[in-house]
Amino acid sequence: MPQPVTTYVGLGSNLDGPAAQVTRAFDELAALPDTRLMARSPLYMSPPMGPQDQPDFVNAVAALETGLAPQVLLQMLLAIEVRHGRHRDGSHWGPRSLDLDILLYGDLLLDTPALKLPHPGLHERAFVLYPLADIAPELSVPGLGPVHALLAACVDARIRRLEVEARE
Repeated sequence: MPQPVTTYVGLGSNLDGPAAQVTRAFDELAALPDTRLMARSPLYMSPPMGPQDQPDFVNAVAALETGLAPQVLLQMLLAIEVRHGRHRDGSHWGPRSLDLDILLYGDLLLDTPALKLPHPGLHERAFVLYPLADIAPELSVPGLGPVHALLAACVDARIRRLEVEARE
């Protein structure tokens, strides 16, 4: 088995009980083979990116320690999305029951058609940076810098922390 790597996964939903979708997805991430859920962020609500004629999103970030290769992890995340009713129709930034994105996989820099690491746009998205800073405030994003500095440059008053917390 490969040496475990700390990876961060972004979770988002704006359909079919979004907070419950995200909370259930945390449990499914914890059940992945050769993987341990290290931390789960609080839940946040934010307006959608792109088309505004859709419900607000509930977002969070999970820290995992995994022995899975990044491409294998990606396939498993896509399978979890399908189990949550996600249908990829090619539209960008539309409503979804569940969206799981690998944000970081250790210090790996990767640029393939299927997977780019760190996740593009991570440094510009408050709905990623707020929960990421909650669970990894000292983290440095390869090629971009410390999370706290990225967050300071990306303050978004439209994001709010939810009182409903993801279970520990």
